[in-house]
Amino acid sequence: MTDPIFEVIDATWPAASTRQAGGFLVREGRGGGSRVSCASLEVPLQQADPDAAIATQRALGQQPKFMLRPGEDALDADLEARGFELFDPVVIYAAPVAELLGEVPPVTAFAHWPPLRIARDLWADCEVGPARQAVMDRAPAPKCCVLGRKEDRAAGAAFVGIHNGIAMLHALAVLPEMRRKGLARAMMFEAARWAHENGATQMTLVVTRANAAANTLYQGLGMQPLCHYHYRREPQA
Repeated sequence: MTDPIFEVIDATWPAASTRQAGGFLVREGRGGGSRVSCASLEVPLQQADPDAAIATQRALGQQPKFMLRPGEDALDADLEARGFELFDPVVIYAAPVAELLGEVPPVTAFAHWPPLRIARDLWADCEVGPARQAVMDRAPAPKCCVLGRKEDRAAGAAFVGIHNGIAMLHALAVLPEMRRKGLARAMMFEAARWAHENGATQMTLVVTRANAAANTLYQGLGMQPLCHYHYRREPQA
């Protein structure tokens, strides 16, 4: 059975639309990133038709790609044999919200919705552009933007959504010149405060294994790896 954390991912970072094809859930992302523009297996592999999912993704104008979750080794091998390349291996972290409650220095971080213009501009400066911001806009409540401030200026932004009592943080971005100054940590504390006030008991997030700085931050906060997954995509001609 698929870990329910993947339901939280879909609920807090939703695709523009979804459809069934060949036993797969196919997401239409409209430029919002791999999580919202991939296919994932919904039935036993022997009942599935990857070709149908591939064709559906092509019809949407998307590069065919699949999310490979724990226990889907046979599908992973099938896609590898088709020449699909592995990319973006990630880890999902989790921790009780209560263990992430910490002191947020005055005017350092605050949660709000809808995002202030300065938060949207900051995301854009950090390559979280309109397509990814549209994902946040269509996510159902409860949700918030955490705006981070450092040295008397806006310097970071993050998005948090809640589904079934589980908060998930997405799109944490800090301006390059403001990194390694404790801002991301303060923003995590503010995210946990907001999540606690809105009834969440767990804080979760997804980060690529290659992002060493982020992995160090989350591990330093006491978050534990929950599971891993990766993607495979059809090589572009």
